[in-house]
Amino acid sequence: MRIAIIGAGTVGSGLARAAVSLGHDVVLSARHADHARKVAEDVGARAAESAAEAADGADMVVLAVPSTAVAGVSDQIRREVEGAIVIDPTNPLEPDVSGVLEATLSVAEEIAILLPRTRIVKAFNTVFGGFLTHPVVDGVQLDGFYAGDDPAAKAAVAELVAAMGLRPVDVGALRAARSLEHMAFLNISLNVRNGLSWSSGWKLLGDVGRAAT
Repeated sequence: MRIAIIGAGTVGSGLARAAVSLGHDVVLSARHADHARKVAEDVGARAAESAAEAADGADMVVLAVPSTAVAGVSDQIRREVEGAIVIDPTNPLEPDVSGVLEATLSVAEEIAILLPRTRIVKAFNTVFGGFLTHPVVDGVQLDGFYAGDDPAAKAAVAELVAAMGLRPVDVGALRAARSLEHMAFLNISLNVRNGLSWSSGWKLLGDVGRAAT
């Protein structure tokens, strides 16, 4: 599968490394092309000169950029991503991570408005970037929560989540992304406020039933 990852920060590079290790054709882009080339070389991916170039022909496109950059990136790739699965791993945080940006909709729901001819799935936002290549904390496999409105797109993302070593947990329709964004903020704020080591993660215990695939 060809996966375009737009953004080469901690999340983008972690997802790229994990996807490459699974044998996927990964194309990476970043705001600065030289940074994309450097990260791509490090993780074994290919670099693109622009977001549009990376997204062109991709089966999945991951918007691993700050939530405030999502609208601009969406404008750049709108034509290229028609029909593709777009994964949103973003969290709408204040610049100093002191809170969640005020909004009625989740970032994922906003992307669905910006890119109406794509299939949006919220995923990977509750996992710290450092765990994307080895999602285990204290010997416990982390959960990979995801949400979306398109069953086929969700199934494809769940397969990727599982292949990366996370336990996929379907939390429902795309509107459930609002809860996932607040889950992520809670984990982030606990680490910031208490000076923790960013080694915490989410695991749902007990009978998950059909939610886990």
